[in-house]
Amino acid sequence: MSDQDQQPPWGRKNRPQSPEEIVAQLIKKLQDYFSDGGRRKRPPPEPGDSEPPKRTPPSPASIITKILVLALVVILFQGVYQSFFKVAPNEVGVVLRFGKYNRTVQPGLHLKIPYIEDLTKVNVRQIQKQEFGFRTRYPGERSSSDSRGYDMESLMLTADKNVINVAWIVQYRIGDPIAYLYKVQDVKQAVHDLSEAVTRRVVGNMDFDYVLSNRDLLAASVRDELQDQLNFLEAGVELVTVQFQDINPPDQVKPAFNEVNEADQDMKRLVNEAEETYNRVIPAARGNALKIVEEARGYAKERVNNAQGETTRFLDILKEYKSTPDVTRQRMYLETMQSVLPQVETIYVMDEEQQGPLPLLNLHKNSQPAPQAQ
Repeated sequence: MSDQDQQPPWGRKNRPQSPEEIVAQLIKKLQDYFSDGGRRKRPPPEPGDSEPPKRTPPSPASIITKILVLALVVILFQGVYQSFFKVAPNEVGVVLRFGKYNRTVQPGLHLKIPYIEDLTKVNVRQIQKQEFGFRTRYPGERSSSDSRGYDMESLMLTADKNVINVAWIVQYRIGDPIAYLYKVQDVKQAVHDLSEAVTRRVVGNMDFDYVLSNRDLLAASVRDELQDQLNFLEAGVELVTVQFQDINPPDQVKPAFNEVNEADQDMKRLVNEAEETYNRVIPAARGNALKIVEEARGYAKERVNNAQGETTRFLDILKEYKSTPDVTRQRMYLETMQSVLPQVETIYVMDEEQQGPLPLLNLHKNSQPAPQAQ
């Protein structure tokens, strides 16, 4: 074998500058090796030879050696290529060594042992969504949804034995990559089944009217219970939101439901009007009754107090009269005149010597004296 045939597969030329050139050069050398490596160059035939020399076929050992060398090169090249990996900013990498968890790597360029360690990339920032009772046909700014054919998901039975149609959305993301990959076989199906079971249980414990009017409380109850169930299963999932899109009675009973709602609204209106009249009339009547009662009580108290005062006054005067009758009589007469005379418009002085009454001019008032009797 010549010096050229004895050269290694990668040659003795200058080292290429890029990985593409390295690969191309290596492939070319392997092709040259497998095409010419098994042939020996013989000396040119002599002039007297009648037949050209025959080429010696390669031996089986040489073929096996070439195959092994090629496989070794491919394995080595693939191992070097698989030793480096890159994790995107929204991902984490879970590395297994001999099938057992070894470490979790963060975004960036990393190195692993080829053929010994396996890598699984998990997107931990992507918000995943599952829809129940409808499906979004054209997502985007003008998205449209279709609820036909999903009655088995949306129809539920309430606590008061009424059927209701519920459509909702569950959004979640991966919180624990290890549990998400290796604890539950099908996390998406587990989230779907648990969401439907929890929602049916929560709705089944509430009345029809309560479900219609308390959508936010219903969603909060479903979210808390669903998160507890997922944590119990170690699914590695964190719920972002549970939102109820549509809560309505089934289409078959909507006309009857609307009639019931109208009757209920009329009943509530009449009740409110009656309560308004009651609140306006009854308190006024009660106030008037209380006013009359209080006035009667005040009048009774006043009469009693006046009677008691007059009695006490009379007893005091009687006591004084018994001790000094003349003085007391004179004082009572003067007090009576003092209280009576200011109210008299015309005063007549009666004298025994006069033929008729003599009027007294009242200077404190603007009244005219009465004419003298003729």
